Amino acid sequence: MMLLSLVMARSCDKQENEEMKNTTVEYSAVSRGKYLNINFHDDKLSIIDKRDGTPRDYILANADWKALAKLYKTIKLEALSTYKDPTQKRFYDGAAVASLRVIYDGKTYETTSFDHGFPPKEIEEFVNKIVSFATPSTQ
Repeated sequence: MMLLSLVMARSCDKQENEEMKNTTVEYSAVSRGKYLNINFHDDKLSIIDKRDGTPRDYILANADWKALAKLYKTIKLEALSTYKDPTQKRFYDGAAVASLRVIYDGKTYETTSFDHGFPPKEIEEFVNKIVSFATPSTQ
């Protein structure tokens, strides 16, 4: 039984790996005073945090990549555009306008705009993990 569990776990890991290799994720947050663009594809991460800034490129640590793959697996891509924003601070310059775009197997799925720092609850953990790579304490 334990061998079967190990084989099933490895099979799931392999499926997650394949899905992530075919996926590009783009997160952006923009306002008059803020610019943030985070892209990742497979284990490569690119961060631009200034307008006309130079991308900082990283290779994700295996643990971070696995955490992202696990969170990605919980997202329903077809429903991404239907998720509701929990706040509207961006309407009065209280937050940057954010969005998440996922390109999987050549098809693009995108959220409606939401407040940076306040993503829809259905993608909150995933977005927060992505944004955590751009904070100084994680670099």
